[in-house]
Amino acid sequence: MNDMDPSQVAGKATAHRLAYFNGNQRTVLVTDIETAYPEGKLIVSRTDTLGFVTQCNQAFIEMSGYTESEILGQPHCILRHPDMPKAAYADLWATVGAGKKWHGYVKNVRKDGGYYWVHAVVVPNVRDGQIVGYTSVRRKPSRSKVNEAIALYVEMKAKESA
Repeated sequence: MNDMDPSQVAGKATAHRLAYFNGNQRTVLVTDIETAYPEGKLIVSRTDTLGFVTQCNQAFIEMSGYTESEILGQPHCILRHPDMPKAAYADLWATVGAGKKWHGYVKNVRKDGGYYWVHAVVVPNVRDGQIVGYTSVRRKPSRSKVNEAIALYVEMKAKESA
């Protein structure tokens, strides 16, 4: 996973170095530009058991800002916004790894450095009793729930650096 390309970022950006669960690191460039969730659309993607994107729909491509060829085969965490607490992803992986459905509010970073909020539901794909991957379906979140998530995530991020 490569660092974000400054030439593809729209607007003034702040650089953040993110460390991922697998030891990889990446510099992401984020702006304060929010892309509104498209009315009436569902963002859908599938990953393998390690979180690498194996399928995605057109709404995913449009919201992420990546082309299909750029996103397929990449770890889903390429969309991780630095405002998201590590504990949120730890909970997601623990839940789906146990074969259960997870849902929550997620702030994603776009290829252009902007961001968008989603209400995500992630379910394990089970074949012959084994988890073979995961499907995530995202829908438009309510603004009040996003505001609650923002406040909670600020508290959680403060605990990470304490």
